[in-house]
Amino acid sequence: MKYTSEARLYEIYRQHPRVRIDSRSVEPGDLFVGLVGTQVNGNAYADKALTRGAGFVIVDDPTVVVAGDERFLLVPDSLVALQGMAISHRKNQRMPALAITGSNGKTTTKELARAVLARQYTVHATPGNYNNHLGLPLTVLGTPKGADILVLEMGANHQGEVAELCMIGRPTHGLITNIGEAHLEGFGGIAGVIAGKGELFDYLSTNRGVAFVNANEDYLSEMASKNGRVIYFQDSEVPDQEVAAIEIKVFSVHPRIHVGFLSSTGELIEAKLNLSGQHNLQNVKAAICIGKYFKVPALDIAAALRAYEPTNHRSQYLETGAVTFFWDAYNANPSSVVAAMESFSANHKPADSVVILGEMLELGPIAGVAHREVAFQAGKAADTVVFVGEAMREPAREFQRPWFADSFGLTDWFWQQDWSGRTVFVKGSRGNKLERILQGAPVSQ
Repeated sequence: MKYTSEARLYEIYRQHPRVRIDSRSVEPGDLFVGLVGTQVNGNAYADKALTRGAGFVIVDDPTVVVAGDERFLLVPDSLVALQGMAISHRKNQRMPALAITGSNGKTTTKELARAVLARQYTVHATPGNYNNHLGLPLTVLGTPKGADILVLEMGANHQGEVAELCMIGRPTHGLITNIGEAHLEGFGGIAGVIAGKGELFDYLSTNRGVAFVNANEDYLSEMASKNGRVIYFQDSEVPDQEVAAIEIKVFSVHPRIHVGFLSSTGELIEAKLNLSGQHNLQNVKAAICIGKYFKVPALDIAAALRAYEPTNHRSQYLETGAVTFFWDAYNANPSSVVAAMESFSANHKPADSVVILGEMLELGPIAGVAHREVAFQAGKAADTVVFVGEAMREPAREFQRPWFADSFGLTDWFWQQDWSGRTVFVKGSRGNKLERILQGAPVSQ
């Protein structure tokens, strides 16, 4: 039984440019790729994809191939085939690609950059959190005709992953949001995070790409020291067109971020956003820098920033019945938890606040110390503090706070309480599934 060549696969993709890896989402004419995951073997659903109208199916299990049916494309490894098609497609693209990685703020920065660039260009950006070895090639393959710029989010929890994503996405421009305490278990400490995230700057240096560098963040300037093409941005009380860096004036970060930056004619343009906090400020500054570099008019940059609304459980104020939540529970690591709590406590008195913290995952040896530290900081932010998850059990015992093993128990307890006049801050790693609190709200609320 013959394997299908890379050239043939790409030819078929060009004829069937909608690529699916979930047979349930297949529509007539799609190209289905059967991937083997930890829970699902996509090869087993190839026939279902054909029944739903797929033009071709790519599989790496010869036992599912129906003899004589040319719609089955057999390959040694379906994941390698998917990534190979994306590499071929990216090589044929001529538009610039902006890659965004970092410990915190990747998705918010991506969405802000997308909003700013979209004022001037047709932008294709990573949907949701499609930022890994599956999502990024799907993003590249999903590029619509007429796109001017790609914005690719790159997530990683081990060294080598960003380098692999760069080989697929071939970025021409790149930004590292920051270096923090995320995925320390996989990276092996801060030095490992620097090396892993720095793979983006390494790729750009080798390929004469442009690195955007936030001079106000630790580590980044040094990490970009070998790059030949660097655009710096930084805070300034009096922005100046004559300095090398793009300068941004910060009026406030609470209760809303308020910034100013210079237009091409030297006029100070201001924007107030529906975001707050120092951690979000860095994301906003990055979007301004990117917009100015790509020559988006200053008034359009400001308009895009003002119109931006946070979504997907990131720095959102949500009203559920009589309860107001400050919801930032998409993900969590020590630095992002502390930053978000500082932002929250700047606008809310401890007596009027409730803090719910879920455990932080993938911290490795520092997990115990890190959970104790964020638990201690939570006690300064709110009079009422609640912990969720096994790693929070000991801090809850030490500080004598309510503790729940999971979000099911938390939800049942939460809606039995009276939170009138209080604002509830929620933060935790994605695995805690803290959104169950919202789903469990009584109908009468």
